[in-house]
Amino acid sequence: MILDVYMALISFTSCLITIILGKILVPILKKIKFGQTILKIGPSWHQKKQGTPTMGGLTFIFGILFSLALFVPWYFFNSINSGNQILETDLMMIKLLAGLIMALGFAAIGFVDDFIKVKRGKNLGLSAKQKLILQFMVASLFLGTIYMAETFYCGAAKTFINIPFFGILDLDLFYWVFSAIIIVGIVNAVNLNDGVDGLCGSVSMTVAFGFIIISKIFNMQGMGFISSAMFGSCLGFLFWNFHPAKVFMGDTGSLFLGGLICALGYIFGSIPLLILFSMTYILEMFSVILQVLYFKISKGKRLFKMSPIHHHFEMIGFSEKKICVIFSLATLFFISVGILLLAINQI
Repeated sequence: MILDVYMALISFTSCLITIILGKILVPILKKIKFGQTILKIGPSWHQKKQGTPTMGGLTFIFGILFSLALFVPWYFFNSINSGNQILETDLMMIKLLAGLIMALGFAAIGFVDDFIKVKRGKNLGLSAKQKLILQFMVASLFLGTIYMAETFYCGAAKTFINIPFFGILDLDLFYWVFSAIIIVGIVNAVNLNDGVDGLCGSVSMTVAFGFIIISKIFNMQGMGFISSAMFGSCLGFLFWNFHPAKVFMGDTGSLFLGGLICALGYIFGSIPLLILFSMTYILEMFSVILQVLYFKISKGKRLFKMSPIHHHFEMIGFSEKKICVIFSLATLFFISVGILLLAINQI
């Protein structure tokens, strides 16, 4: 009960701080002309969004960090003084801290990318090669920390995956290579999802809700705190980002959210669960891959009217608000499948 109160306080505070920071940051971004450049290859009606401030992700990043810094030490201090049991182990605390640092690392890459785009006045920041190298470095540092921590506290690091209805698959050293690919892939998939007002925020808020449920089922305090902060901050950001958006989260925000989602998945310790929770993002990414492949194979024909697939829905007449609702409901479905598989011990 006490834990629920702290999770609610964290969520409310992160939401409030994000809204307040938006009130401060949005006018500043407008004043210094930190506006988004809209490519002409997108839907024509997106051109009216030209110059909308970007880097709004800074609001929810600070909202999350502030709420966690305020309430987590308070919770542990009160728990120790009142004699309540603290369930987090040293290993889990290391994973939680490493996960937050990884998310901030991705946010830093996004910030540099956004900054270069604004300065150049084009939607071209870091090159794809530069971003991938930096992203794999950040992911590798996170995975290296987990490897060393698990080896120190458990004698050996986990290298197996529980594949639903198949069983345990031990990947040995390839587990770490596979994990780096999964993390970088999901982080970039979250970035692709950020193409419609409110979409990435609403989908990510739904994912955070899923991790809150998982944290309650397995009594994982740290995961509960982080996912509650993420839920509240995404809700607060929608105040500014829901259609018509007054600010975009930019790569700063979307890469941070991608990193945080991956961190929560690895903190829980289930790659299949992380994939299911991230399935909406992943489908967005595969829609781009399929579009490119089909275009090449068919010599100029398109599988979708436009990719990522949220733009396809736009082109056939779906409003941006409707797309947010549909994609969030789809995310809730995949989360439900993941929780069901957990219930029957298949993940």
